[in-house]
Amino acid sequence: MIKIKYVPNLLTIIRILIVPFYVWLTFVVNSVFSLKLAFFLFVIASFTDYLDGYLARKYNVITNFGKIMDPLADKILVICALAAMAWTKLSYINWWIFGIIVFREFAVTILREIYIKKGIYIAANIWGKVKTVMQMTGIIFVLFYHSFLRYNFSEAFDNNIHSLFLVYFWITAVVTILSGANYFFVKRKTEKK
Repeated sequence: MIKIKYVPNLLTIIRILIVPFYVWLTFVVNSVFSLKLAFFLFVIASFTDYLDGYLARKYNVITNFGKIMDPLADKILVICALAAMAWTKLSYINWWIFGIIVFREFAVTILREIYIKKGIYIAANIWGKVKTVMQMTGIIFVLFYHSFLRYNFSEAFDNNIHSLFLVYFWITAVVTILSGANYFFVKRKTEKK
């Protein structure tokens, strides 16, 4: 029987292990069937993200492994999914959106490490949580539409849906920037205290 304190970290490991399968299904195979499997894998991975956070808070299970690997697992999963949407048949975002989101994730990660070394710790803010929800929700909807619904509609309708997804991810990119800017502002304000 696995002790409850190990479950959040186990879920994080599962999420990390899902990534190479997701990449293989979207980049290498990239068929209708493989994208359906990728959809289910991404939903499972997203659920593990919610569940490990919920369990860690409920049972007050905070580990150094979890502090590092949980956000890292999320970033790797989302970046791989967005890359597939920019450079494969999915093609629902352009490389500008991908670049903005990736730049923010790396910049904030580097900033966080710098401030941790200085003994400054900042809790995740609401913008960061909104950003993560928007990214994962958008990816799930794109995968679901492309894999299960797209072929039931006309080309004109599909083009309209494609445009809607593009607008959604531009909004997500803006929220991503705001979450990063807010994080930087909070850190500077904290540093002055």
